[in-house]
Amino acid sequence: MIMTSLPKSLFSKPSVRITVGAVAFALLAGCASKGEPADSPKELRSFTATSTLNEVWDRDVGDGLGRARYPIAPAREGDSVFAADANGLVAAFNANNGNREWETELDTPISSALNAIAGQVYLGTRNGEVISLDQRDGSVNWRSRVSSEVLAAPQANQQLLLVQSVDGQITALDRVTGEERWVYASSQPSLTLRGTGTPMVIDPVSFVGFANGRLATLDNRNGQPLWELQIATPRGRSDVDRLVDLAGQPVVTPDGRLFVTSYNGSVVALEATRGGVLWESNLSSRHTPILVGNILLVVTDDSHVVGLNADNGQEVWRNDDLEDRRLTAPAFADGRVVVGDFEGYVHLLDAREGTLVGRTRVHKSGISVRPATEGSTIHVQANNGRLETLEVTP
Repeated sequence: MIMTSLPKSLFSKPSVRITVGAVAFALLAGCASKGEPADSPKELRSFTATSTLNEVWDRDVGDGLGRARYPIAPAREGDSVFAADANGLVAAFNANNGNREWETELDTPISSALNAIAGQVYLGTRNGEVISLDQRDGSVNWRSRVSSEVLAAPQANQQLLLVQSVDGQITALDRVTGEERWVYASSQPSLTLRGTGTPMVIDPVSFVGFANGRLATLDNRNGQPLWELQIATPRGRSDVDRLVDLAGQPVVTPDGRLFVTSYNGSVVALEATRGGVLWESNLSSRHTPILVGNILLVVTDDSHVVGLNADNGQEVWRNDDLEDRRLTAPAFADGRVVVGDFEGYVHLLDAREGTLVGRTRVHKSGISVRPATEGSTIHVQANNGRLETLEVTP
């Protein structure tokens, strides 16, 4: 139901760089599990590589992502890369040569992806803490408590840090002090994906997706919803069939378009100012998409990589060579789509045509979190904690 509309001018000049800390886990909550692909993953076939992935450096980061494969994706800002393990170790490395800049042992297990922005590193923990670290030396700026475990990277604008916890609650914290500003709660279905959506935060509003298939636009001044929309509708007899989580992060453009993925639902393009539907494409995805030029790149739940025309949702290309290989959310590096898979391979696809152009293996433990990229440089963290930096050539 649309409650009000937002002026388009709000989207013309984002005042802070937004980090897509996209995180969605492959396991269901409780006893249910959908982490395993429905069919056997495709065997990798040889192809003519036109891009090379050269290792620049690698480091071990603690004990890795843990048996539960927590979505602790690395982050980069400037010339530093930040990575963590599930036991509470956080480390910073020089992005160019891998020199360890600092290391901090927190007294609590980490569960969320990292977000490095404006000189800080933000993260969430299994016991519902949110922690702000100084990028210079890893010292703790503040610690704050939210309602439950945090799996999604906390997201910032100029004043606030928004945290989405696994119980569906959104908590807005003061970025400087960590003090609570407001809370927004949503209803949760009886069964959800093991993960949560990641808010997309700009200065005036935040776009937030929930496990009940609803998308809300919240006023950052007070947390009140400006409009809400049912993106995906539960269907089927069982709780598993009725899963409709919005487990990725919405993508917003400067001209006021909003792209949202849903599990067991569709990819939907909306008018961000009012929530009007521009188009829908029948693709199920728990991952955050990326927009490259006018192509929206989506990794589906059967690990097809699909390029959609961002104007009308028409399929431009589809690559099913990696079907059921449990691909990560996509990243972008110098004209290529970057994804990791369950056997620890990094794959490159041409963003314009969707063809495979490069591949290398990082570690047999597998890759389950989205790589961090900067230009032609890719930082990949494997499940065992190995952090490898690759350079794409030519």
